[in-house]
Amino acid sequence: MADLLPPLGTAQIDGKTKVDEKVDYSNLPCPVPYEELHREAIMSLKADNFEGLRFDFSKGLNQKFSLSHSVMMGPTEVPSQSPDTTIKIPTAHYEFGANYFDPKLMLIGRLMTDGRLNARVKADLTDRLVLKANGQLSNEPHMSHAMFNFDYMGSDYRAQLQLGNSALIGATYIQSVTPRLSLGGEVFWAGVPRKSGIGYAARYDTDKMVATAQVASTGTIAMNYVQKISEKVSLATDFAYNYLSRDVVASVGYDYILRQSRVRGKIDSNGVASALLEERLSMGLNFLLSAELDHKKKDYKFGFGLTVG
Repeated sequence: MADLLPPLGTAQIDGKTKVDEKVDYSNLPCPVPYEELHREAIMSLKADNFEGLRFDFSKGLNQKFSLSHSVMMGPTEVPSQSPDTTIKIPTAHYEFGANYFDPKLMLIGRLMTDGRLNARVKADLTDRLVLKANGQLSNEPHMSHAMFNFDYMGSDYRAQLQLGNSALIGATYIQSVTPRLSLGGEVFWAGVPRKSGIGYAARYDTDKMVATAQVASTGTIAMNYVQKISEKVSLATDFAYNYLSRDVVASVGYDYILRQSRVRGKIDSNGVASALLEERLSMGLNFLLSAELDHKKKDYKFGFGLTVG
């Protein structure tokens, strides 16, 4: 009798297994924070390109405390009346930093020669509640600011409350609805300019790809897609459109991690091409090479730097 029945194929067995698999909606994973929805795309498409000379040195005094020194020499762009014209002024500045890292507390401070003082704090108040704060003091008018974020992480959701100067109040929420899909939203109110806004976002991720979409009442529509070719190679693309100003830009980029180096680059719909090379020369010594070409504006930026420590 068994010989008369056709054997079950592999596809039939796999299909039956997939049907039998049921999603446990009471045990969904915790989604990424709302402000990090596009983190994979940002890693590939928003490299830290620079122009001129850059030197960074950091020294650890003990396991938790370290000091850093940074020197930057290169031109600074200033606004011009013509959008196709770029005005650059030679500048140079030095930055001193102090860092404290603990499993439940992070303190970062930066003091620059132009008088600006930046500070960041991250403290784990409980296992699920985190306080993040950042601020800047400056001699320039209206340049000093402060922001406080309270992040709460649930089993399958995240919520954040934002408080800032100028009577800024905001909140975000993101929820996992399936093991792969998460949906979220945001709302904010700025008291001084008397502006408010609301936004929605979606994120779908697997082991090989990440796709996100975001829309806000401020006019922004943003979408991006990241394909993981391998553990070392990723390709990314994004699209941004503002339906109020009618501005639109799209870009494609890559992120390639080699044994001793990392290369990231992109080209956008405006014809601007950029790339950043990070080469590890030895333990604690990295070489940086940056380039950005804008043929439309005839603006070409090149930079090189060293990172020690």
